[in-house]
Amino acid sequence: MLWSESLIPTLKEAPAEAEAVSHKLMLRAGLIRKLSSGVYSYLPLGLRVLAKVEKIIRAEMNAAGAQELLLPALQPAKLWRDSGRFKEIGKVMISFRDRHDKEMVLGPTHEEVITEIARAYFKSYRQLPQILYQIQTKFRDEPRPRFGVLRSCEFIMKDAYSFDVDTEGLNKNYQKMYDAYHRILDACGLEFSAVKADPGIMGGDISHEFTVPVAGGEDIEIGHTFKLGTKYSEGLGARFLDKDGKEKPVIMGCYGLGVNRIVAAAIEQSHDKDGIIWPEGITPYDVLISVLNIQDKKSKQAAFKVYQDLKKHKIDVLLDERDERAGVKLKDADLIGVPLQLIIGEKNIQKGRLEIKLRKTAKITTIKLKDVLARLSESLS
Repeated sequence: MLWSESLIPTLKEAPAEAEAVSHKLMLRAGLIRKLSSGVYSYLPLGLRVLAKVEKIIRAEMNAAGAQELLLPALQPAKLWRDSGRFKEIGKVMISFRDRHDKEMVLGPTHEEVITEIARAYFKSYRQLPQILYQIQTKFRDEPRPRFGVLRSCEFIMKDAYSFDVDTEGLNKNYQKMYDAYHRILDACGLEFSAVKADPGIMGGDISHEFTVPVAGGEDIEIGHTFKLGTKYSEGLGARFLDKDGKEKPVIMGCYGLGVNRIVAAAIEQSHDKDGIIWPEGITPYDVLISVLNIQDKKSKQAAFKVYQDLKKHKIDVLLDERDERAGVKLKDADLIGVPLQLIIGEKNIQKGRLEIKLRKTAKITTIKLKDVLARLSESLS
């Protein structure tokens, strides 16, 4: 992709209202734009990062035997009243009446809806176990939205649900999801911990909270797993017939993971005074080529040749060929945090060379143009 044809609106300073490091840098690097309190638009660079995170999540969920589906954000309030959680959630729930005077809600979570699926289809022990998951937008009327996408009113979650005939099956599926979460967060380049936690209004007896330590001292929660048991299947009538023809409630587990929060947590953990330092697994681009003087013919030719070579080798590359000052380009390069920078300057290009900079260490090495592919393949592997 060419920078001049991309929407990457970088800022020198973050808005005064931004508190968290991730909030400041997501705004400054042109990943998001605030629409209203707790509501953000994801711009192309930010969406690329979200897509990388979602790709990792899908790969691990599918490998664990989970099946993806998509549930509606718009839900009848009756489901929530039947489960007993409508009053428990209270004002956080966004609710309204439609033109037919039917009470509806925008889903803050999807236990009720997925249990309705189980009630409709899981009639026999032969249909179990099952694990279903989705990546879906949730809505909560937060009393005090803060820290950008870390505490917002609209956010993206991966939520998975397991269905079993007994506790032994639940324990096996719970461990599958617990292990998958470790692989997901490792692949996203995060340092994290998983600790036993209070299930709260989700219900059940055992849960684990996945947290990420950040520099500010307050650990931001990015995932939670729950052994729900029969809380929802009893309340909403999701029952199956066992081997003896006896009717029993389905045993459930629930596994949530904040997609937006993974992005913000990665920035909280990996940044410096100049900007973001993306972990390689979720970077918007693998390589950024910066041409310091696009008016120099040799620099421009070399840059576009390297750009085309990298694209042919399926390397995700962004070329900064803007007619801007070198200082502006180098500052923007550090701000958006692409792990590998190729810097093309007039003096080096006269000798058939360019600079390669590692964003994480700021180490700069001069290499020959003909060695670029080999060096990048080595670094990216």
